[in-house]
Amino acid sequence: MKELIIRKCNHCKAIVRVLEDCNCKCGIICCDEEMKIVKANSTDGAVEKHVPTYEINGDEIIITVNHVMEEDHFIEWISAITDKEEITKYFKPGELPKLKCKYTPNMTLYAYCNKHGLWKKEVEK
Repeated sequence: MKELIIRKCNHCKAIVRVLEDCNCKCGIICCDEEMKIVKANSTDGAVEKHVPTYEINGDEIIITVNHVMEEDHFIEWISAITDKEEITKYFKPGELPKLKCKYTPNMTLYAYCNKHGLWKKEVEK
């Protein structure tokens, strides 16, 4: 399964999705410092929820995140990744964090919270 690679600058907080990560010693630089890889969390111990949940309905999958969508705390995007494609939907405060797309077995689901980072869920079918 294709893995989502996210890097973040510790200074300006810029976030980049990496298609092919750097294998040399230089890394990816922002603000004169190497951008750090953002590790995905998969268990949710917080009061608000971050781990994506899903429902399979025929050939579709409906992905949601049970999370507040306030101005200063919200889910920025949800992605569904297979070996061949990546489907991403972006959200703004007040919107429902929900993505509906074609179901593919063994998908990996990601959600990104503007305060608590990257979250991951493997589809179990």
